[in-house]
Amino acid sequence: MDFALFAADYSSCLVALLATVFCLILASAVIFRRVELGLSCSNCGSPMEERGIGGVEMTVQVNGGAWENGVERQTGASMMEQLVPEITTHALSYLDYPSICRLSMTNSLMRKAANDDNVWKALYHKDFTLEQDSVIPPNGWKAYYAATRAVVTVNAEFFRIVRERLLQAMCQFWLHADYVTCFRATGASFSGYNAVVGIWKREFDWENVADFHLQEVRVRVLSNMAWATMKVYLDIGTGLFNVTNVYELHNGRWYMVHHHSSNLLRHEGGGHGQQPVHV
Repeated sequence: MDFALFAADYSSCLVALLATVFCLILASAVIFRRVELGLSCSNCGSPMEERGIGGVEMTVQVNGGAWENGVERQTGASMMEQLVPEITTHALSYLDYPSICRLSMTNSLMRKAANDDNVWKALYHKDFTLEQDSVIPPNGWKAYYAATRAVVTVNAEFFRIVRERLLQAMCQFWLHADYVTCFRATGASFSGYNAVVGIWKREFDWENVADFHLQEVRVRVLSNMAWATMKVYLDIGTGLFNVTNVYELHNGRWYMVHHHSSNLLRHEGGGHGQQPVHV
């Protein structure tokens, strides 16, 4: 078994367990408070009160629950169901994406709690960015999180294809349309599917392709269109590319329709020469 995978699953389960214990403690406090309220109602002549003959037995109905001699008779509601939604949502906000998905499969109550829109809004801000706090997704934050996560995954796949020079995968990655465009770091631009695929073929044939890593990836999704902006740092020397990728959704799959890479000049040999660097 992969130790890293085991450790990740173990950590997620531990976080979920701690959150559940936290909720159970809060639920116990709520039930204890209800017991106090029930006993107090037995002395105030509430219309919800029923007394036995001679005061020997007493039953008090509080908030839909039954009490007999100060002891609650269970009505089937779990402690989690007695928590206010805000507490449950706050507890779930500490979980990550895999943990929330696993928790939603435990029972109907947890599925309802995990589908709360505020949970997915908090998860979006934690995993992606706070910059879109004013956004109101038309289909809710859960759908918006899923779409954003899908575009982030597709965007990472694009750079894997570039790094490994997979021409066939690159051909399938672009939308087969005449309006797709590609602006390379050299300043050259290409329009149309055949021209774009052709420039990638030539660049993949080039021997000296520098390795790179991504930072500050930002994704915005609007219905069937999305764009990603990021900084691409070369692993050799200093400098970076500012890159923008645009995607369109067709038949449930995201295709690239635009790629724009800024120019990067790398100083060589004490700054006397400049050479364009390609990713």
